[in-house]
Amino acid sequence: MEKKLENLDLDNLDIQILSILMNDASIPYTEIAKKLIVSGGTIHVRMKKMEELGIIRGSNLIINPQKVGFDITAFLGIYLEKGSQYNNAVEQLKQVKEVVELHYCTGTYSMFAKIICRDTTHLRKVLNEDIQAVKGIQRTETIISLEESIKRQISLT
Repeated sequence: MEKKLENLDLDNLDIQILSILMNDASIPYTEIAKKLIVSGGTIHVRMKKMEELGIIRGSNLIINPQKVGFDITAFLGIYLEKGSQYNNAVEQLKQVKEVVELHYCTGTYSMFAKIICRDTTHLRKVLNEDIQAVKGIQRTETIISLEESIKRQISLT
């Protein structure tokens, strides 16, 4: 029986293709085709279909921030004065290059951000001069990560 992801027109071949690429996005389509015993054209067509469906949003080069001088990863709980200020705050936070992830969330915080900085001096500058200056942010709470133990994509199999 073929496994299908709910509400999407994906079959086992699509899931296998995605799983291979999630492990190594630089692998050539021809190598994927050999592993899955299909043609390179089949892989190309399937990839195009998944891009059009919005399942694949691109591929990224992943660097180790510490190896290029960014030693502090922090998570920031952001309290907005009013929920209606969310869109404006997002637009302003997009201008802060140290903000690498931003989530609108339920619970204690209005927003939750991941920021990466060179050191504590850089972190203090980003917090005080950039993020606290965003109109609508009432206050923030900072959690500094000491170590990233797990980072992975979702498992499709």
